[in-house]
Amino acid sequence: MAQKFGGAHSPTGPQTGREDTPALKPVNKFRGRKVHKSDIRTKLLFLLPLPLLFSGIGEMRAQNATGMVAEFGALVILLLAAWLLRDGLQAEDAYNSRKIARPPVIPRKIFATALTGIGVCVAAAFGMKASLPAALVYGVIASAAHLFSFGIDPLRKKGMEGMSDFETERVAKVVDKAEALLAETLAASRGIGDRRIEQRVETLAAAVRDMFRTVEDDPRDLSGARKFLGVYLRGARDATIKFAELNTKTQDAAAKAKYESLLTDLEASFNTQRETMMLDNRTDLDVEIEVLRDRLKQEGLKAS
Repeated sequence: MAQKFGGAHSPTGPQTGREDTPALKPVNKFRGRKVHKSDIRTKLLFLLPLPLLFSGIGEMRAQNATGMVAEFGALVILLLAAWLLRDGLQAEDAYNSRKIARPPVIPRKIFATALTGIGVCVAAAFGMKASLPAALVYGVIASAAHLFSFGIDPLRKKGMEGMSDFETERVAKVVDKAEALLAETLAASRGIGDRRIEQRVETLAAAVRDMFRTVEDDPRDLSGARKFLGVYLRGARDATIKFAELNTKTQDAAAKAKYESLLTDLEASFNTQRETMMLDNRTDLDVEIEVLRDRLKQEGLKAS
């Protein structure tokens, strides 16, 4: 879909003397989250099994139905393993970027390791015409190499020291749902085809992720942030989806202005609430410091 580009010299961009189109500050869309590292090895795993496609075609021409099915089956298994590995690495990155997180529900990397061994075993047995023991050895070696290169999925809950399992689970569940709503909102904004709108949503997303980190730092803030991470985010998602649908049918300037105003209000609300939570945390810290000072005086000690 074509996208509108705005700028200082664009008819639709910010212009001097116009208050209805304020200039937007550049926003780091990756603020508050860890950037996924692109690994060339995962991309190669999608390419390495492709020779099995040609060998399978050769078996088909030779009218060897068993060999054809085996070659194509090995190809599908290895491609499925590469796909699971890619998703598993993305899930692991998301797990590592958060202070409080649950392990992935599906251990994709472990399944990818097992499927890689099975695929190599089948390919060796029918493609290389290796004996069954030799094919099994090839499969075990492939699984071991895969495990050594990529490891296994996170298997334990990750929380902060001093937090109970209930608190960890509660925060992780709320943040997981909020992350899903935020991802749907960002996806809908990209379908609008307007750079300015997409940037505004990215700015809102950065403010939301800052609140994620604040809640993870102190789970006591969850009660105050629950409405923002649930009701407000769900409303932002629904409004973005509806505006995207409307924008594909008609370029309604009034609807666009209302939607941008909504984004501005939401961003301000998230930032204000986060500042309030940070202020409460600072107040709690000051109280603890005063209590410790009084205790030192009672014990006959005085801090310099």
